Parts: sequence; structure tokens; C-alpha cells
Amino acid sequence: MAESVPAPHPHPTTTAEFAANLAAVRANITAAAQRAGRAPAEVRLLPVSKTVPEDRLRLAIEAGCHRLGENKVQEAKRKSENLAELGVEWAVIGHLQTNKAKDVAAFAAEFQALDNLRVAEALDRRLTDLGRTLEVFVQVNTSAEESKFGLPPEELAGFLRELPRFETLKVQGLMTLALFTSEADRVRECFRTLRTLRDRARADSPELIGPGELSMGMSGDYELAIEEGATCVRVGQAIFGARNTPDSQYWPPTRPQN
Repeated sequence: MAESVPAPHPHPTTTAEFAANLAAVRANITAAAQRAGRAPAEVRLLPVSKTVPEDRLRLAIEAGCHRLGENKVQEAKRKSENLAELGVEWAVIGHLQTNKAKDVAAFAAEFQALDNLRVAEALDRRLTDLGRTLEVFVQVNTSAEESKFGLPPEELAGFLRELPRFETLKVQGLMTLALFTSEADRVRECFRTLRTLRDRARADSPELIGPGELSMGMSGDYELAIEEGATCVRVGQAIFGARNTPDSQYWPPTRPQN
């Protein structure tokens, strides 16, 4: 069983320290992939930079971060504008309200939390106006927690069948957040559920799932996720250091309404 990344993580303050953190995470990715009999190149690292100030992001970009993940659209938009000259790409990985679709369509390369048709329609409309396309992952609630966004697993197949009419949305695969628990078996169950759903979609309607990627795993559980088939891991604190802002600000205990 893979061990969780130790916490709290110190804050890197130089390009060299960021490079060392990235190297450590990539070494863990390689080891986890090899344990599972997979090629490490199958796993993409998405550094998650939420709450990280722009001066430190510049160091991280110098160290090799070329696409960054953000939860809040307003924060991501500001960073994308202020760091535009560095050529970094942005992935929005948090819940999106329809009134923010215009912003995401304008700057994001990737959206990993698609879970309702209203957002799909809003994004498609804005992207069409801009002549752009957007890579999207469908978020599935594999832990059955009411506090989390994402489709119930039983609704995934029907949702995927609706997406081809949105020509600007390029489905890449599925995303999930596992249970926040130290019980590895329960975490693995969430990841296995997502993998099973992906495999079922591939068997039934492969054209609907795109490359069939699996975005799952964060700083505390990304090694487990890789062992269970993740192709993208979203790692923040193991790269950028411990956050002062509690996760409840980003994953609220009660789901807000659109």
C-alpha cells in the first residue's frame, strides 16, 4: 500500500526548491506506476496552484510548471492575465457556475468539473462565439457524499450521450474526488469506481469518452490513484507547500446552488 505524502509541506521559496518538489512528486509517480505495472509516461502531473501568490508562481513556472490547476474562476482569471507573458496554460478544476462560463471559455485550456448540461450549454455558447474549443472532464461523485459535486455514477451514461451536441467541448475522460480519509481501502474504492465507469463507457460507446483519461488523486492520495489507473493527478501542497486557507473554502460542506 502506498503511503500518503507527509504533511505539512514546507513552502518552497526558490526555483531550485520548486524543482526539487516537482522532482520528488515525479519520482513518486514513477514508483507508483511501476508498482502497478504501468509506464510512468501514462500519468500527467497537474500542479494545483490555488491560493499561491503570483510571485511564487513565477518561480514554479521557471521550475517547469507549464499548466496549472485552479479551483476558483476569479482567482484563475486574475492569474492568467497577470502571468500571460509566461505562456502558462490553465485548468479549472472546481465547480463552475453558469455565470462564470464566459471567463472560463476565454482563458482556460481545460475544465475538469463538468457535471451538468446548463454549464455545458453556457460553455459551448461562449466558446462558439470565441472560435475556441475546450478540453473537458466529466466529474463523478464516487464517494456518494452530499457535499461533493459530480454526477451520481448511475447518471454518467445518459450525460455522456448528451455531450456530442456541444461541438466545442472535447471530452477527455472522467474526474473524481475520493473520500477525505486515511483509510486507504475506502479511497481506493472511489478510484476503482471511476475506472470501472470509464471501462464501461469504453465498451458501450467509446466515441463518447474521448481518450478515456482518469483525473483522480491529490497530494495525500495520488500514489493510490496511480495504482488504480489515474492518468492525471492534481497535486498542490506537495509542490507549493501547505495552504493557510482551509479546504472547506474550496470544497464547501454544503453545496451552494447555481
